[in-house]
Amino acid sequence: MGTVLLALLPTLAAGVWFFGLRALLLTLVSVASCVASEWAFRAVTKSPGSIADGSAAVTGLLLALTLPATAPYWLAAVGGVFAIVVVKGLSGGLGQNIFNPALAARAFLMLLWPAWLVRYAPAGAELPLFGSTADVVSAATPLHDMVMPALPAASPADMLLGNIGGCIGEVSALALLIGGAILLGRKVISWRIPAAYLGTVAFLTLVFYKGEDPVAWMLYSLLGGGVMLGALFMATDYATSPALPAAQLVYGVGCGALTVLFRYFGLYPEGVTYAILLMNACAWALDKALPPVRFGAVRGGKAG
Repeated sequence: MGTVLLALLPTLAAGVWFFGLRALLLTLVSVASCVASEWAFRAVTKSPGSIADGSAAVTGLLLALTLPATAPYWLAAVGGVFAIVVVKGLSGGLGQNIFNPALAARAFLMLLWPAWLVRYAPAGAELPLFGSTADVVSAATPLHDMVMPALPAASPADMLLGNIGGCIGEVSALALLIGGAILLGRKVISWRIPAAYLGTVAFLTLVFYKGEDPVAWMLYSLLGGGVMLGALFMATDYATSPALPAAQLVYGVGCGALTVLFRYFGLYPEGVTYAILLMNACAWALDKALPPVRFGAVRGGKAG
C-alpha cells in the first residue's frame, strides 16, 4: 500500500499544480473520510485488522483522483463512507470485496449527484478553497469534444502534461505513467492487465476511428479521460482482479472493450468506471475458467 501511495504522488502533484490547493484539500477530506470510516466500522463490528495497513488511505486517494476539483467536500466524505463501509466492510473487509471500493463509490456518487461529477474546471482556474464553486465556468474535457465527434482542441502535449480540464487524477497522462512505472518496477502489479487494457483500447479506436486521422483518434482516446488511471491503478487492484496470468489478459481485454463500447454508445463520454466494475464481477469466473496448465498436462486433458 505504501508503494501505491508513493506511485500516486506524481498524479496528485499534477492535480494540485493545475487545479490549486482545493484539489489537495478535497483529497485530504476523502482520505480522512475513508480512514475514519475504517476505524469506526472495525470498532463497531469488532473486526480484526488495523487502519495502519494503508488500504483505507489508498481508497481515499484513488476516490479523490476520480473527482473534479470543483466537487464539494461533503461529496468526497460521503463517497469515502460508502467505499469503506458498504463496498469493503460489508463484504468482509480487506481482500473480500468484489468491486473496487473507489470506483464503486464514484458510481454511487454519479448515480445520486451526477451534476457535481461533470463540472470540470479548466486547468489553471482559480478555485475557491472554501465556499461554493457553482460560479466557476465549467470547461469541456477532450472526451466531450470527441463525442461530437471531433478531435480535441487540446494538443497531445497538453493532454500528456495535464493542461486540460478533467478530474484531478486523470489530466496528466505523464504523471500516471510515472506512477505506473514505479508499480511495475517494484513488481507491485503485473504488466498483463495494463497492457491488455491499453492495447485493446488502442486497437479498437484505431480500427473504429472517427474523423479523418485514425492514429490521432487512437492517441487522444488513450490520453483522454480515465483510461490511464483505470488501467494502471484501478483494474490492477489485487482483491478485485484475477490472479492467474491468462485470466488477467482476458480481464484486461474486457475492460478495454467495454470502455470503448461505453464511450461510443453510452450516455456519458467516459466509460472506465463501469467497464472495470463489470469486469470486477467476472474476475472469479475468469480465474476458474482459465487455470494454468500443469507441467506435463494439456488444458482440458490429463497429464501425458
